[in-house]
Amino acid sequence: MNTSIPLLSIILFLPLAGAFLVTLFRSSGPKIANLVAVIFSFLSLITAIFLGIEGIGKGFSHIEEVNWIPSLGAAYRLGVDGISYIAVLLTTVLFMSSITFSTKTIGRKSEYMALFLLLETACLGVFMSLDLLLFYVFFEITLVGMYFIIAGWGHGNAKKAALMFFIYTLVGSLALLLALLGLYLNTDPHSFDMRVIIANPPTGWIGMAIFWGLLIAFAIKTPLFPFHSWLPLAHTKAPAAGSAILAGILLKLGAYGFIRFMLQMTPEAFRQYAWVVIIIAVISVIYGALVAMAQTDIKRMVAYTSINHMGYLAFGVAIAALQYDDSGVSALDGASLQIFSHGIVTGLLFLLCGSIQDRATTREMPALKGLLKAYPLLSGFFVLAASASLGLPGLAHFPAEFQIFLGGYAIYPWAVGVMLLGLVITSALYLRAIQGSFMGPMDSSVLKKMQDLNTSELLAFIPLIILIIMVGIFPDTILSFIHETTKAFMP
Repeated sequence: MNTSIPLLSIILFLPLAGAFLVTLFRSSGPKIANLVAVIFSFLSLITAIFLGIEGIGKGFSHIEEVNWIPSLGAAYRLGVDGISYIAVLLTTVLFMSSITFSTKTIGRKSEYMALFLLLETACLGVFMSLDLLLFYVFFEITLVGMYFIIAGWGHGNAKKAALMFFIYTLVGSLALLLALLGLYLNTDPHSFDMRVIIANPPTGWIGMAIFWGLLIAFAIKTPLFPFHSWLPLAHTKAPAAGSAILAGILLKLGAYGFIRFMLQMTPEAFRQYAWVVIIIAVISVIYGALVAMAQTDIKRMVAYTSINHMGYLAFGVAIAALQYDDSGVSALDGASLQIFSHGIVTGLLFLLCGSIQDRATTREMPALKGLLKAYPLLSGFFVLAASASLGLPGLAHFPAEFQIFLGGYAIYPWAVGVMLLGLVITSALYLRAIQGSFMGPMDSSVLKKMQDLNTSELLAFIPLIILIIMVGIFPDTILSFIHETTKAFMP
């Protein structure tokens, strides 16, 4: 059911309105900046939930369209299907938690909150856009917003990390721009409307060239091996909430691109070269897990596990490109659910790493000991999030990865077998981290303060904890939005 109320525009611009108010009242102090940012991020989340209650169609629904550049045919076109809706829901949830977490100690609060709210609008715009040009504008704003968050509020040599992030992703953006121009110019008549391009995707060598441009762009953004070099440094230097958004949302812009652009707009080329994506995905799974195993910095370890998990996701989409049957639907269901699951699980892990960093003089796991005795609540949350990340049944990652493996086993059983080894390595690295840093006698010499989680941290973490358990036990609460859309993808 669609209402005449422009719900998508309301969700999209509520954070931007909050950013404007935070900037307008910046002289009123950090408490007002906190209050405005939390209220507007919360209102955006409530409106997104209301949108789901109104109903999401299997195709694009809640369409909003206004002419923007008539001479080019570009328009302010918004719409959501089941896959983009769960990305919108994830964005509003994780931004609200990250903003609530940031109300405690961050300096230059007004600028920080305004940037975060601007970044939320940009991320929402990427997932809602049905116009290539509008999509690209929002995509680029996310790059700029995250650059300033890392450079302005990061740790240590943050400016170098921000610059590396900017240059790498800018190269991807240039490849994306060329691919989008190719899509526009090879649509007859020329159109930026994604619905028109999806209905008449380019074929032959043109479709193949566009596919490779999209693959480079989204493999850098996701990131997959060997395009991942910017990720560990950016995560290590970024503030905790910035890392949560970087892993939880910005990486999903690439994952979303795999589905919306490569799978829907270049299906013929994707089907022909799915084997390339599968090989890259399998290497990413094993490489991410092994390198994470070698880390001693707990935050850097979590960062490398993202490469591992994005490998599962890319594999699921590639299987859907090959199999137009129940196996393909299952793999795509799992990959789409992984967008949501990885967002809430890894977002929580990075916020918890921030809480550890606030309480200890180091993030080095060999030095951290006995955190469970010092901070039982923080430690309990970390153990639960780590258990979800390693794929424990009953928690959020399990139903996503199980469906990916189920769909992939029918056509690439060897790849599923190799990726299961990645699960074993991930389990080992998290168990080692838990045993080394949380168990045993407490070392008070590395602890700065003995207070367990405060109110703002609890308010930030509890919604994510509830979602991790809910998706694990009742995955259909999210899959019900996804499944009808993924079925409609298959010819």
